[in-house]
Amino acid sequence: MVILFRIFLALHILGGCLGLITGTLNVIRKKGDKKHKLTGKIFSYGMFTAGFSSLVLSILHPNYFLFIVGVFTIYLVGTGNRYLHLKMLASQQKPATVDWALTIGMLLSGFIFIILGVLNLMRGNNFGIVFIVFSFFGLRSVIVDFNNYKGKVKEKNYWLLVHLQRMTGGYIAATTAFLVVNFQYIPIAMPAAVVWLLPTVIFTPLIVIWTKKYLVK
Repeated sequence: MVILFRIFLALHILGGCLGLITGTLNVIRKKGDKKHKLTGKIFSYGMFTAGFSSLVLSILHPNYFLFIVGVFTIYLVGTGNRYLHLKMLASQQKPATVDWALTIGMLLSGFIFIILGVLNLMRGNNFGIVFIVFSFFGLRSVIVDFNNYKGKVKEKNYWLLVHLQRMTGGYIAATTAFLVVNFQYIPIAMPAAVVWLLPTVIFTPLIVIWTKKYLVK
C-alpha cells in the first residue's frame, strides 16, 4: 500500500508540475496558434494525470484537498477539451456519454461539497467556505452544460468561450494545489481558506475579460 501511494504521489506531482508550467505559458502568450494547441495538449495530459492520481490518493489516504483537486481538475479540463468537439449543439448535435458523465459527476460532487461546507461551518471550521465557493462555481458550470446540451446556446462561439473558461479553471486548480502544498513556506501568514481561494480571486477577472474579448453573439 505504501509503495502504491508513493507511485501515485509521484505521478500527481509530475502531472501537476507539467500542468502548472504549460498552463502558465498558455495564459501569458498568444491564443489559438499551433504552439498554443501543442502546449494545451501537454497541459491536458499533465492535469488529467494529476487529477486521476489525486482521486486515487484521496482513497488510499482520505484527504479533502486531494478529492476537491481531483474532481475539479478532471471536470474542468475534461469538458474544456470536449467542447472543441461540440461545436454544433445548436444544430441538434448530441453530447456523447463522456460529456454526460463529466457533467453529472460534477453535479453530484457539487451537492456533496455543499453538504460538507455546511457541516464544517456548523463545527466552527471556516474551511467550509471553500467547499461552498467551489460548489457554486461547479454547479454554475453544470447549468451551462445542461443548457448547451439541450441546444439552448446564447453565443455563436459558445464552444470557444467554454473551452477558454474551463481550461483556465483547470489552471486555477493547478495553482491552487501548488499554493496549498507550499503555503507553509510563504513568509506572510494567511488563513487556509484565503490560500485556497486566492487563485480563483486573481484569475476569475481574466476569464471575464477574455470571454468579453472573444464573445460572438
